[in-house]
Amino acid sequence: MSLLIKVIVAFIGILVAFYFYSGDDGFDPAMLKGKRVIVTGASSGIGEQMAYHLAQMGSHVLITARTEEKLKKVVEKCKQLGAASAYYIPGSMDNMTFAKQVVQEAERLFDGLDMLILNHIGYTYFNYFDGDVDHVRDLLEINVLSYATMTVAALPMLKKSNGNVVVVSSFAGKVGLPLTVPYSTTKFALDGFFSSLRMEFKQQKTNVSVTLCVLSYIDTDSAINTVSKVIQQPAAPKEECALEIIKGGTLRKREVYYKYEATKIPLLLRDWAPEFLEYLVLKNYDVEKVEQTK
Repeated sequence: MSLLIKVIVAFIGILVAFYFYSGDDGFDPAMLKGKRVIVTGASSGIGEQMAYHLAQMGSHVLITARTEEKLKKVVEKCKQLGAASAYYIPGSMDNMTFAKQVVQEAERLFDGLDMLILNHIGYTYFNYFDGDVDHVRDLLEINVLSYATMTVAALPMLKKSNGNVVVVSSFAGKVGLPLTVPYSTTKFALDGFFSSLRMEFKQQKTNVSVTLCVLSYIDTDSAINTVSKVIQQPAAPKEECALEIIKGGTLRKREVYYKYEATKIPLLLRDWAPEFLEYLVLKNYDVEKVEQTK
């Protein structure tokens, strides 16, 4: 099939997707009242905003990240916003013992768990791959294995509550993007692990939902500082993004795409016109700025 025909077919698919997509999803904030929720990577960015949304909805919240002082401030604000309760536990997710400890702390504090939101990531660079495979290995520990470890530890509680696992991923976990080799590797791994796990839950009639969140470029401080000079598209607001993640998990959606037009729509090109998608992706990068960041 020629590239032109593929593009036309993909364009028709885009029109159909826009036609059927609706923001009216039946979500009610009252659904989260009294729910017991863990949010990782919650000292800043999307995780911090999720904690605030959950607090306003009256949830019990346990947040975690590396920096204790930032976590303290987030917890105080959560209490002011109306959280049923709010706690924090500082630590690093390169330690699987700590990952399990977070889940154990939720059981001690809440006597159960309704939602596990996995949002943390390890530090990596935004540039051409430097050949450091050890860095990829280290990032897999934080970005993937700690997610799996926490999920396994939380499953007994989530099975009792018919709860939710919410996995924050990226467009870079669906389409290989330049300058993100280690990061993209880990996000693809999340898709494989949790999509397979979801299928097994269905086979075993396990009533725990798994929601994979495919995010575009979001205006977190870390993203703006890292990629704003290179990527041309505008960043989407973290506050809205955080709310969409919570809504998707609560409604037990298979996947959440935010922003929709920057994630789901381009994915329609991935199989039908991959060369055209690659062209569009590369056009979005200012290569001269990349070289300046070396």
